[in-house]
Amino acid sequence: MPGWGSDILGWVTTGPSRRRRTRRGLLRLLLALGVVGILAAGAVVLVPRLLSPGPRPLFQMPVACGETWQLGTYPGHDDFDVDFFPTEGESWGRPVLASAAGTVTVAGINGSLGGRTPEDPDGPRGRGGGYWVKIDHGGRWETQYLHLLEPPLVSEGQRVEQGEQIGRLGSTGNSGAPHLHYEQRRGWAKVETWFDGRPSGITHDDAEYTVRLTSRNCPD
Repeated sequence: MPGWGSDILGWVTTGPSRRRRTRRGLLRLLLALGVVGILAAGAVVLVPRLLSPGPRPLFQMPVACGETWQLGTYPGHDDFDVDFFPTEGESWGRPVLASAAGTVTVAGINGSLGGRTPEDPDGPRGRGGGYWVKIDHGGRWETQYLHLLEPPLVSEGQRVEQGEQIGRLGSTGNSGAPHLHYEQRRGWAKVETWFDGRPSGITHDDAEYTVRLTSRNCPD
């Protein structure tokens, strides 16, 4: 009987211990799977950013075919940032076009809108870029379009073609007059804007200066 009792005791005391070990093993497995999932998700985001950029797309000016626009910058504007102003006609509401084909990654509000409109051009300024759009062109190249008049005409995840209208020119955000603030980026860095295979000439913000270019963002 002592042997039988000790067998029973052993059975009673070892059962819960095995269950605890099973639980601990399951928790370790779940933790390991979680870590693997986090690392995989991080790789999906980071690995493309660590790769070398692809060739520069044949960007075109983000305005209508055949129109001549003034491109300018000024001290404090930041290197390579470009402001577009039409040389003829009304500024408010002019079509803003995609510089190249790509996928819209942002279409919304950057900062705050302010109150500058065609009816009240001297209304209060907002903050940041106001209504804006960002397009991923592949190969770690992207373009940004800021100070649009109203909500963008495209949405996040939408595929757009070169020359497709994405918004209208306005003065939302921190803007003193209706214009388009435009950027080209390679990876994380802004670079000099190129149009139709040629550099724009807007490179630094050490002084205020402008150039005039004619858009070749034309239908095929």
